Amino acid sequence: MEQTANTERKWWGGGRSPFNLEYGKLMMWYFLMSDAFTFGAFLISYGTVRVSSNSWPDPNVVFNSFPFMGHANLPLAFVSLMTFILIISSVTMVLAVHEGHKMNKAGVIKWLSWTIIGGIAFLGCQAWEWTHLYHQNAWWGSNPFPNIDGSASSTNFTNFFFTITGFHGFHVFSGVIINIIMLIMTWKGTFDRSCMGICIPGLLSDIKAV
Repeated sequence: MEQTANTERKWWGGGRSPFNLEYGKLMMWYFLMSDAFTFGAFLISYGTVRVSSNSWPDPNVVFNSFPFMGHANLPLAFVSLMTFILIISSVTMVLAVHEGHKMNKAGVIKWLSWTIIGGIAFLGCQAWEWTHLYHQNAWWGSNPFPNIDGSASSTNFTNFFFTITGFHGFHVFSGVIINIIMLIMTWKGTFDRSCMGICIPGLLSDIKAV
């Protein structure tokens, strides 16, 4: 009786990705997981300290300034603007991915450029916010803002603020650099039309997750 060899390749037999993904995409998702875990650790630490504190500085008092408006009292207005910029830059990134699926190189370049502009605008806003707070003597190890109940506050507030927002700023800065590289590669035609419908949407989708 003739026996036929089973030539089916096993997933974990070597020579291919066990997740059926290319190496670059797999490493990107490993990076995203580590990024999420780091942010999660920061936020859990902040939440734990915040809940265990008897009182905390009032954010409406700390973040009530706005660029080029002197001593205007606008609680959380600038924070809202920064959030809006981030949301809009996420939308333009989604549109860039969508244009990549349609194999529209010009559309990818347009929306990716707007995403980069949004990222740079956010970083500029954060630079102004840090400078403004620094001139108020707020920094790591220094907190000039009293608690909302009038009691003296600890440096936990400023330490967490500058650490978490600093990490997030570096996160956005890294995304801007990657997007600039992707924009240059797209503009130079590194992704030809035969690949654009797969390569560009895949890469941009990974960057959008960042």
